[in-house]
Formats: sequence, C-alpha cells, structure tokens
Amino acid sequence: MVPVRLAGPRLALREFHHTPGDVDALHAVFGDPEATRYLPFEPRDLVDCADQIEQYLEEALRDQRTVYRLAVTRRADADDPADATPIGNAALTLGDHHSADLGYALRRDTWGNGYAGEITALLCDFAFGPLGLHRLAARVDPANLASARVLTRAGFQLEGRIRHDVRLRGTWHDSLQYSLLADEWPRPGGRGPTGG
Repeated sequence: MVPVRLAGPRLALREFHHTPGDVDALHAVFGDPEATRYLPFEPRDLVDCADQIEQYLEEALRDQRTVYRLAVTRRADADDPADATPIGNAALTLGDHHSADLGYALRRDTWGNGYAGEITALLCDFAFGPLGLHRLAARVDPANLASARVLTRAGFQLEGRIRHDVRLRGTWHDSLQYSLLADEWPRPGGRGPTGG
C-alpha cells in the first residue's frame, strides 16, 4: 500500500519525502525538547532526522509493510498536500492479531488546534478500513493530559498503567495504555462508536 495518502477536513497524511524541507520539518518536531517531552526518545539532531526519513521510506517499500510513518500537512498550505511542509508525523505500527500501535507528534506552534484529534481519526479510519485491523493501542505518559483527552474523545478506553515502561534521561517513566476496537469506531456515515 504505497504511497499512502489520507485527507481530513484540515489535514492530510502522506509519505515523507527525503528532501531538505521534510528533514527540516521533522527536526522541528523531533529536535524540540518540549515537543519530545512525552515521546520515548531524546531530542534528535538534523542528521538523525534525515536517517529517520530514510528508514521510513525503506519501511514503506517492504513487501509486507508493518510500519506506516506519515507526514502530517495542512491542506491549506499548498494546492497539493504532497507539496505542503509537514507540521508533524503520524504512525501506525502493526502487531500480531490484527492490531497496531498508534502515535503522533506535532510541531509545538500547532498545538491547541485540534489537529491531534483529526490525525487520530484519520489513522483509525485507515486502520479499521483499508488495513482491516481489529484493535488499536496507544501509550501515553500520565502527565500528557492533552493526548489522553484526544484518545478518550476518539473512543479509546483506558486499560491501565504500565509501570516503568520507558527509561529516559536516567529515569523510569510509567505509561497509560489505551485501546480501541474496530466495532467501537464509527464507520464513515455511521452513528457513533457505540451505535448511538
């Protein structure tokens, strides 16, 4: 399934391009200590971000693709979303038993616009539609209240706390585990997560 292109009301998700513009855009997220505060890795430099995009493109070309790391762009930023500068990234990592882990990260100056909710909806539609998955999971730092709200609004259920799930900067951090099942997600034109 290459290339992936998904479009919502304000955002589009596309494959990353190995161009200076996309590398700089990814670095604007992954190089920012505030934007990566709740992510499971340290801030990355420009070279690391270029290497990441190269890895994303290699993953996209595999016969059995198991990872979808997509550039998030604003549809209004260009006539063609493929030409728009990314403002973040979105990810689905496929697992066993028709499941995947969902994640996203946005440039700090775009926070508070409801973009994370739109990204989550696009990934859920893709996962439960074309990919035919049964379950999505997402892990959130307990201090990341904004992401917890995004997942809850999308219908994800809190399953519990994973103690000492991630070690960063010499400290262990817990995670909150959320999940959503295919029959809990509304189909396009559907009546809602629980049929209401």
